[in-house]
Amino acid sequence: MKEAQDKKERFMALYSPVHENFERFCRARVYGDIDYKDLMHDTIVIAFEKFYKLESPKVFLHFLFGICIRVLANTNKKQRLLHLKDDVSSLLVEDRTTRADRNDDLHTLYGALSKLPDAQREAIVLFEISGFSISEIADLQGAGISAVKQRLARGRQALTDILCADVEIDREVNV
Repeated sequence: MKEAQDKKERFMALYSPVHENFERFCRARVYGDIDYKDLMHDTIVIAFEKFYKLESPKVFLHFLFGICIRVLANTNKKQRLLHLKDDVSSLLVEDRTTRADRNDDLHTLYGALSKLPDAQREAIVLFEISGFSISEIADLQGAGISAVKQRLARGRQALTDILCADVEIDREVNV
């Protein structure tokens, strides 16, 4: 009984400081596909069950993101097989920590990210939002450093194209 409580306290001591980063990663990564809270819940449950495999507390965030990526990959495979589509309500991202104008920017950014291929989206979110290094992303994605750099470059270019196209559409509508 005491051992289970100790495990819970150790887990929460590591999870609490990274909660916001983890939530931002999940929101950006699944935007438009599934509910980020479901992804967070599934990941945390698995991470707690596999907590004994954590080699060092310093790599907890890496450990958590790795599990999250695998959970998301499994979820995507199931969705493709079943041809399921999520409700439009998952497109609405509520960020209580920011002002309304920033929410609009986040909505636009997450919408643009959702249009990228999974590998590019994941690389950009890990690098730009979560602050992982390119070598850490390569480890998480099981790819080479040059592949990650290429995904980042192509993803940034695609984001630029998507966001510029959205600005052009807004200008045409407002004219």
